[in-house]
Amino acid sequence: MGLKVYGVTLSPNVVRVIAALNEKGLDFELVPVDLRAGAHKQPDFLALNPFGQVPAFEDGAVKIFESRAINRYIAVQYKHTGVDLLPSKTPAELAALESWLESESQNFNPPVAKFLFEVLFKPMIGMTTDPATVESLSAELGKVLDVYEACLSKSKYFAGDEFSLVDLNHMPCVSTLMMTPKLDLVTARPHVKAWWDAVSARPAWQKTAAAIKM
Repeated sequence: MGLKVYGVTLSPNVVRVIAALNEKGLDFELVPVDLRAGAHKQPDFLALNPFGQVPAFEDGAVKIFESRAINRYIAVQYKHTGVDLLPSKTPAELAALESWLESESQNFNPPVAKFLFEVLFKPMIGMTTDPATVESLSAELGKVLDVYEACLSKSKYFAGDEFSLVDLNHMPCVSTLMMTPKLDLVTARPHVKAWWDAVSARPAWQKTAAAIKM
């Protein structure tokens, strides 16, 4: 039956899963979901993701929703295929990896997702960007990136000196952030910028980025 990702590349959450599959060198089918027509709220899609959000994922009989859970499955199920996305070897290394995975979902994603909606996605759906909200979210996001700057001053990647799922899970939103007028949130922080330059040059990400349609 093969691997199937349901969604559109406009969604950073869908891109997150595609990036993981490309790092693993796995073949998959991207099944488009017409969000404008409400296809994600129809019974057949709700059977895959009961919250009616993209992405959804199938690996034969296995059905998963939520991009980070999907990526964890890919990293574990296909651990010995392609790049090892969970390279921790000791309990301390695993704890560090888990801490930064939580940071991405709990500290980084909330402000960056709101920021990207305000700056990029509102105009796409005919709404008006609020400059005051942009500045407020930029300040909030900047505080998180200050912590990241300190972390990345000590190691090449978030969880140490090896690329991992932590780095990958950050990449779709950072990539989209770099498309906005506030890209200096990244470029003004030399260690964050060096990290982004390194991870965005990876062949798997280059393949992923080439398929993104904004």
